[in-house]
Amino acid sequence: MHPVNAAFAVNTYSYTLRGSARAAVQALAGRGFREFELMMYPGHLWPDEVDAAQRRDWRAWAEGEGLTIRTLNMPNVDLNIAAATAEMRAMTLGLLRRFVVLAGDIGAQGVVLGPGKANPLLPMPHEQMVAHFHAALDELVPLAARHGTAIFVENMPFAFLPRAAELLEAVEASAHPDLGIVYDVANGHFVHEDPAAGLRRCAGRLQVVHLSDTTQASFRHDAVGLGTVDFTAIPGVLQSIGFKRRPVLEIIDPDPDRAIDQSARRLEAAGWT
Repeated sequence: MHPVNAAFAVNTYSYTLRGSARAAVQALAGRGFREFELMMYPGHLWPDEVDAAQRRDWRAWAEGEGLTIRTLNMPNVDLNIAAATAEMRAMTLGLLRRFVVLAGDIGAQGVVLGPGKANPLLPMPHEQMVAHFHAALDELVPLAARHGTAIFVENMPFAFLPRAAELLEAVEASAHPDLGIVYDVANGHFVHEDPAAGLRRCAGRLQVVHLSDTTQASFRHDAVGLGTVDFTAIPGVLQSIGFKRRPVLEIIDPDPDRAIDQSARRLEAAGWT
């Protein structure tokens, strides 16, 4: 166990094909992690596979162990709340409603939401996509509040709002002043945005910070040190904006235990405490 692990939350992405989220969290907690982002994936964690009794047990177990379920996340490439077709938007919202209810039931503090994707060859008008985005928020944000959780929107390279400025503009134009933002450092770096500047821009709504490494030529969520992200400037930025929550290690690697521990140690060496 590495004591530095307690300074970070960890996302279960790399464990989605290996078994249940509960088993992954138990193993990660044994290595010092106390806070988690759980990926929604059939066979790992999926609403239809967790009945009411299991949800109560999940929450009681996590609270009894002193663990925090920070967020639920999902493979957003499969979903699109800003799709051109009403049927795809309806299907996506149907799944998201179930994710939100599950988050509330197991005590997760929020659900990570992708803004939606544009057709790369002939995108619909930007304002129309923003309208679909806002319509989804109008349904999901009140639902989350009723279930004791929240919605956090993330910057994603494949989404139609990939950079902090445009994401924040669309969020602030919505009718939801408490809507939070997830800033993913690797995602920002990949679209040639300075992550330090992106974090400062989102400071007023920042709820979650995702950490992984990537180059700007190939989109990755690698262990820290395998890409070109400069992690040294970010701790000072987070301190200056008053962000005190554990950053989330969202590392995707075939040997996740090694990659996640390695990332935590390298971040410690780069000034993260």
